[in-house]
Amino acid sequence: MRWIRGKSADNAPRKAGRAQAAAGPNTLRVIGGQWRGRRIRFPRRPGIRPTPDRVRETLFNWLGPAVGGSRCLDLFAGSGALGIEALSRGAAEVTFVEDDRITTEALTEVVTALAPGRGHVVHGEALRWLAGPSRAFDIVFLDPPFGSGLVAPSAKALEAGGWLQPGACVYIESAAADGPPVLPAGWTLHRSGKAGAVGYHLAHCSGNDGVKPT
Repeated sequence: MRWIRGKSADNAPRKAGRAQAAAGPNTLRVIGGQWRGRRIRFPRRPGIRPTPDRVRETLFNWLGPAVGGSRCLDLFAGSGALGIEALSRGAAEVTFVEDDRITTEALTEVVTALAPGRGHVVHGEALRWLAGPSRAFDIVFLDPPFGSGLVAPSAKALEAGGWLQPGACVYIESAAADGPPVLPAGWTLHRSGKAGAVGYHLAHCSGNDGVKPT
């Protein structure tokens, strides 16, 4: 999860981050899979806050066995919490896209150490990167800064640019006050939840094949 500077004081859920606070402000805990319980450090950078433990656990319960063997894209990766969780649970590969260079360098070190050859970290702005040559993913984690207005254009770019396998799943995280996200034609909202000021949603894209969320 990432928060725009100046927005976090008003929008950050106080309760959602308590589990992370016990481990320190710059660590996150892997919830399940191969690295369950492992603490991952990330740099103190403006606007970065990992998706809360409870939300991640719910999301990956929704995805279930669909994660194993999947190709995943973690846009607006920040700490890399979502993509690392996917790797821990058996994703074949995860591409992380992050526009902060220091965060990108730290994430590269973590991913290289944990999953050499399975994790790929890209330093770049997400929409600009999505405008380039595409490859199709099974699962996409779409978690732009709250209040940025980037959910809709990012979803549109994913759909139009050929970034999604038929039947792919897209996880969307946004401010709970924003309500359900506006989805491209052919996408359906599969699940939704709320944790404090965080709204989280799982969308299923058009097509009969692909991953099958629970």
